[in-house]
Amino acid sequence: MRLEEERLVDPLKKDEDLELRPKFLSEYIGQKEIKENIGIYIKAAKLRSESLDHILLYGPPGLGKTTLACIIANELEVPIKITNGGVIEKSGDLAAILSSLTEGEVLFIDEIHRLPTFIEEVLYSAMEDYAIDIVIGKDETTRTIRIDLAPFTLIGATTKAGNLSSPLRDRFGVIERLDYYSNEDLKQIIKRTSKVLNSEIEEEAINNLSLRSRGTPRIANRLFKRVRDFALVLNNGLISNDICNKALERLKIDSNGLDEIDKRYLEAIIVRFNGGPVGILNIAANISEDSLTLEDVIEPYLLKEGFIKRTSKGRVALKKAYVSLNLLDNYKGQNNEND
Repeated sequence: MRLEEERLVDPLKKDEDLELRPKFLSEYIGQKEIKENIGIYIKAAKLRSESLDHILLYGPPGLGKTTLACIIANELEVPIKITNGGVIEKSGDLAAILSSLTEGEVLFIDEIHRLPTFIEEVLYSAMEDYAIDIVIGKDETTRTIRIDLAPFTLIGATTKAGNLSSPLRDRFGVIERLDYYSNEDLKQIIKRTSKVLNSEIEEEAINNLSLRSRGTPRIANRLFKRVRDFALVLNNGLISNDICNKALERLKIDSNGLDEIDKRYLEAIIVRFNGGPVGILNIAANISEDSLTLEDVIEPYLLKEGFIKRTSKGRVALKKAYVSLNLLDNYKGQNNEND
């Protein structure tokens, strides 16, 4: 179910993806410092018998922000309501959600940067004073009434922390950035997934999958399930390294974890724009992809792994990109790599 399909999502809905999510901090793999800090904040809030302070989680997609929000609610032993900033269109929508929260409950707003400014303003008093001001009536009869709210914890998640307004960002007592996962952490996640899904996998295949998962648990789990399909049909369910390679080759994912969109993106810069610099809108138009998708989903990994760099003039393909696409003959040792 997509979050856009309704304003609130039932986090207890049972499906395979949710079964893969850990339910306690002790089961959560990676993000060690964040996990330890949040564990302390939760214990302190419970000792004081207070609601946990509001939390902002930011970082690239697929790193476990929603999972962590659900774990926090579970550790606090309170319910959680989940919604998305892009589907709250009126201040009344948010007011209805806030007024329905019980004491100590967690409200998780994914993509919180998509909240319109006039809706953000409803959150200000809600987060600080646990109250909201509602305007009723028209013209001469217009008046404002204040509705008191039960103390609650807001957890916001975003891939674009810079797009949040300062007044909203400043109202979060805890701000944590989730980073890409190490290969070792991804191997542990894949092992856990194999146990949850009751699928046997060889150690070499685990390492192979982890190296191609772009440092992202969501991608690791997605690739695991697709490789599992090939293993079930072609190898009696055993995920061997040979089956893993065959499946990933069919999925067109190379040894660096690059997929077809990544390769089209890099090829456009190298072949059509002579290695760059080139603006994101030109790249998006050239490969028929949304520029926001390229910025939020594609570019963070390519930047992290040194395939591209951003300059004041635009995106530039680095030598690693030429090598990956077997286009080293096109490489001219661009001077702009050192800009």
